[in-house]
Amino acid sequence: MSVIGTIMSWYFKKKASAMDDIMTNAAEIQDTVLKRLIEDAQHTEWGVTHAYNTIYSYADFKQRFPIQDYDSLKPFIERIMKGESNVLWHGETTWFAKSSGTSNDKSKFIPVSFETLEECHFQGGRDILSFYCANVPDSDVFDGKGLLIGGSHKINSLNENSYYGDLSAVLMNNMPTWANLMKTPDKSIALMDDWELKLDKMAEQVINENVTSISGVPTWTMVLLEKIMAMTGKKDISEVWPNLQLYIHGGVSFTPYREPFKQLISGSKMRYLETYNASEGFFGIQNDLSDENLLLMPNYGIFYEFVKVSDLEQAYPPTYLLGEVEKGVNYAVIISNSSGLWRYKLGDTVCFNSLQPYKLKITGRTQLYINAFGEEVVIDNAEKAIAHACIVTNSKVKDYTAAPVFLDHKEEAGHEWLIEFESAPDNINDFTLALDQKLKELNSDYEAKRHKDIALKLPKVKAMPPNTFYNWLKNKGKLGGQNKVPRLCNDRRIVDEILGQNI
Repeated sequence: MSVIGTIMSWYFKKKASAMDDIMTNAAEIQDTVLKRLIEDAQHTEWGVTHAYNTIYSYADFKQRFPIQDYDSLKPFIERIMKGESNVLWHGETTWFAKSSGTSNDKSKFIPVSFETLEECHFQGGRDILSFYCANVPDSDVFDGKGLLIGGSHKINSLNENSYYGDLSAVLMNNMPTWANLMKTPDKSIALMDDWELKLDKMAEQVINENVTSISGVPTWTMVLLEKIMAMTGKKDISEVWPNLQLYIHGGVSFTPYREPFKQLISGSKMRYLETYNASEGFFGIQNDLSDENLLLMPNYGIFYEFVKVSDLEQAYPPTYLLGEVEKGVNYAVIISNSSGLWRYKLGDTVCFNSLQPYKLKITGRTQLYINAFGEEVVIDNAEKAIAHACIVTNSKVKDYTAAPVFLDHKEEAGHEWLIEFESAPDNINDFTLALDQKLKELNSDYEAKRHKDIALKLPKVKAMPPNTFYNWLKNKGKLGGQNKVPRLCNDRRIVDEILGQNI
């Protein structure tokens, strides 16, 4: 191990040992986070309007205004983008993370303050490395470079002194010097707009680097790795980068990608760590290589509230603090953060599988599901069912989306799955039956609706031509970065668009 690698490893291992208190006292830390957020924002327009100077408890806080969504905060965010200060958060915000918006064709611009950058996103990055070093004490990951796969940014047309882009681009542009020295490719390539050209340039540059870790969304990481293998003629990425040992992933479930990645990278020392982060903040980390649950980080300047998914339709649903959540319950996540998102409905649903410490799994999205007939199929169900069907039929799924088939004079009610296979099953009907059976096992509501085909018929699974989803994203101008195909939709708009382009 090099001198620099030894120093870096020592620092991060020492940092990991100091996290026990954070995990043990998470609920109490959340009280401190809320107090600080209120104090820091009390002189903003939002803080004055809602009398933050007279908030003395969580009960006071939640009575001042209801749960918000992007549309309710959008007028304030637009003013911030035009250069106004002290609106939702103190000072001026000059960076905005643009969400992919592929589920509703709307772009969201999430303010990212200095505090959120430093105390949330970058702190999360440091903690990932700390946990990794704690899990792998003899790691030499710092002797090489980290390959970062991200998006691009643009000058904000409403205010030339501010910028917007994929979260990855926001982070790259604000990354500390020490981190820049340890990453690849060069920023001039990593932040290119043209994703297809960027892939070529990235592959050309990183082939000859000593890459020891990779960070990126699985979909686009696989595209790059396959391109590198084609360029080098190698059959395994470990032949290109023999010291590669860590892949940090997030953004989508890794379940359908796990086996394909093992096929691409067969090195025995390869390890995987999942993160839970988004434009709105960095929320959790897989801190244990042997446990796929994600540790909720309570000290990143984010205050959490939780709403039971079963209560979401209520006008004023009951909310629960971190110290009040129960295991096995599906919750929608509500956050208040150090960029001025107040009681903001994140759109994610989670389920806690441990309360000491607080560990969770992402179960889906509040708007990314199929519930056209009371079946309540969430993304967690879909990912597990797809993975099971692949094992049963010895196949590999590259990408997919699903939507309802609505009952009319031509069609019987059911679900339609558009699947692009990397390795297709010998019999698509066998895949369909395995998918359907697993969904029944995972979801009692789906099972009840499928009983004797009374409410829902057997799903329709259509094998799509190569590059179907890539071309759809390209046509939408959404190649690269954190853009991804919505896995589940409760209407047929996206499915019909994709079918239309393949006619």
